[in-house]
Amino acid sequence: MHFTHSARYDAPVADVLAMLTDPAFREKAARAQGVTSVQVTSADGAVKIDQEQPNTDIPAFARAFAGETTRSVITETWTGETATFGVETPGKPAAINGTRRLVADGAGTLDTFECEAKAKLPLIGGKIEKLIAGKFADGLETEHGVGTAWLAGDR
Repeated sequence: MHFTHSARYDAPVADVLAMLTDPAFREKAARAQGVTSVQVTSADGAVKIDQEQPNTDIPAFARAFAGETTRSVITETWTGETATFGVETPGKPAAINGTRRLVADGAGTLDTFECEAKAKLPLIGGKIEKLIAGKFADGLETEHGVGTAWLAGDR
């Protein structure tokens, strides 16, 4: 399932990129999403976020597949203002992959995602793809809120 997402920051591209590659920011954004554990590494433009969160907010049909918690490993590899990214769920046949771009928008920055959600499950794969795409987009909205505050000095 293909989907896109975008958000705007009132800060220059360089500031947004520095924030997105800062482990302290990524941990704060993950905690705001309700994760129970998170480990972030960032070096040479490669960001890895290994996190676990409860599945209390997903429908019963999906919880049967996902379990009580889901571990996800998010990787971003930045080259300039563009990153390839992936969200893997170890032990589960679902993932999201795509491209993240930071583009100057006046004095601000537009943060855009082009994504593909895949769930290799007979009969319910499409429903799972829609669910994980929605949860990913919700997480990006939370990250944006934390990022807006971070760029305003709330660290």
